[in-house]
Amino acid sequence: MAKIEIFSAPRRRLLAALAALPLVVRPIVALASTDPTTGLARWGSGEFRRFGFLVYEATLWAGDDPQRPPLALKLTYRRNIAGQAIAEASVKEIRQLGLADEATLKRWGLQMTALFPDVKPGDQITGHYRAEGAEFRFNDRPLGRLDDPAFARAFFAIWLDPKTSAPDLRAALLKRPAA
Repeated sequence: MAKIEIFSAPRRRLLAALAALPLVVRPIVALASTDPTTGLARWGSGEFRRFGFLVYEATLWAGDDPQRPPLALKLTYRRNIAGQAIAEASVKEIRQLGLADEATLKRWGLQMTALFPDVKPGDQITGHYRAEGAEFRFNDRPLGRLDDPAFARAFFAIWLDPKTSAPDLRAALLKRPAA
């Protein structure tokens, strides 16, 4: 009986190259990703509490105007929170600010649910507000981005809009440290 060779030499080389691809791509991705705070000044920081419990600590980096891109906001979580709950709370805050219609909020909610991971104490999500949208990092690794300027404006308004539900945190973030 004849032996049938399923994996010819060229096919084995191709499979070996494909298997090694993640090892090649990972460093390229690491080199392409940059710290969103580069070139920005550290502004203020503060705590967000709900019912007396510390939920996260926030720190803002920005240029001369801390309410216009580019800026970066880092949240260091102090509780376990599901990514879906983060997305739902974000939609609720944007809705209360009146910055989007229900269809847009639903679309953004689905995008954020797909993007945001579950967090545990010590985890960090950093949002980078750029003119063309928002990029996110999780524990200093690229998480994803939404290239939608309207989303970016609405998302960062959660913390920076004068009508935010957390005015004390807003004041702390917008306070520039003494030089």
